[in-house]
Amino acid sequence: MERLKLVLQYFQSNSQSISNGICIALALVSVKLYTSFDFTCPCLPQYNQLYSLGVMVVPPIILFLLGVLVNRHTGVMMDEWMRPVGRRSKNPDVVKYLFSAMVQRALLAPLVWILVTLLDGKIFICFFSMSVDPKRFSGMPINTGMDVVKLMAKVPCKGDVIFRNTSFQKAVSRYVRCYSQAMGWSILLLLILLGALGRLIKPCLDDHATSLQTRYWSNYLDVEQKLFDETCVLHARDFARRCVVQFFEGVRDDEVIHLPHPPYARHCRREGGEDREEEEEEEERLHGITRQEQVDQLLDKWFHCKPELDVTRTAHKPRVFFTWEDHHGKTLYSDV
Repeated sequence: MERLKLVLQYFQSNSQSISNGICIALALVSVKLYTSFDFTCPCLPQYNQLYSLGVMVVPPIILFLLGVLVNRHTGVMMDEWMRPVGRRSKNPDVVKYLFSAMVQRALLAPLVWILVTLLDGKIFICFFSMSVDPKRFSGMPINTGMDVVKLMAKVPCKGDVIFRNTSFQKAVSRYVRCYSQAMGWSILLLLILLGALGRLIKPCLDDHATSLQTRYWSNYLDVEQKLFDETCVLHARDFARRCVVQFFEGVRDDEVIHLPHPPYARHCRREGGEDREEEEEEEERLHGITRQEQVDQLLDKWFHCKPELDVTRTAHKPRVFFTWEDHHGKTLYSDV
């Protein structure tokens, strides 16, 4: 149980881990969808290839779009790309890095779907059964009254009356399935080799300092957006509380409905000092922004003119030093 809590805390504290977990979940969902999907080939020359192509292409596109939508990098990348320059210049390398990370995670589920379909072979048989030369296999039904194209289109349909007393259907299906599985394993091996080569060659080609800077500022944009949302929530909560309290304080006595205090009300009251501390915290979060026009103007300024990345003013603020001494005058702690 403790390990599970640690894993959940790790995923909650790391947005990249959240994105990776969501993409892995989408990949598992794609496998589950395919296994629960009952693929039935139409066994008609004019529909076999069209239906097979739709099953091979449409679900991966849907899974790719879902991967783009649920990826946090998508919103961060679009915000950085679309925002006005203002006081902060744009870094195209950061946008490229976020786009690359988004695409890599979004491609996981579609690739899993394609690999599973190729390793299974049913869709491949339905698509390519009419392209197989029937002369390479023995036991082909002759006295059926159908041409070769219509006959080969019925190969994916198991239990068809035409192939009841012959092994022709099984031989063709096995032949096409072997090609499908070979293609699936080849694509998987190629992806693994490309990933390994990319991990080995990329550090040699890229500037290490530039790569570190890109990763840092991409993480900064993600963290900045999170902190901005959290600060907006705190400010909105305090602003709403002030508006509600001010409204009820302005109501006349004859309009107030006096309700009896619940028995636990005395336990909820705080001392005067604690009330003052709470008011000071609220004042600190409001920062003098007490009107709707001020809030709208501030949000508009944040979008059009984000603050420059310079914290020297806060870093050079005068610092308060503390010294802790015992009753003999001996210094026990000092942060000077």
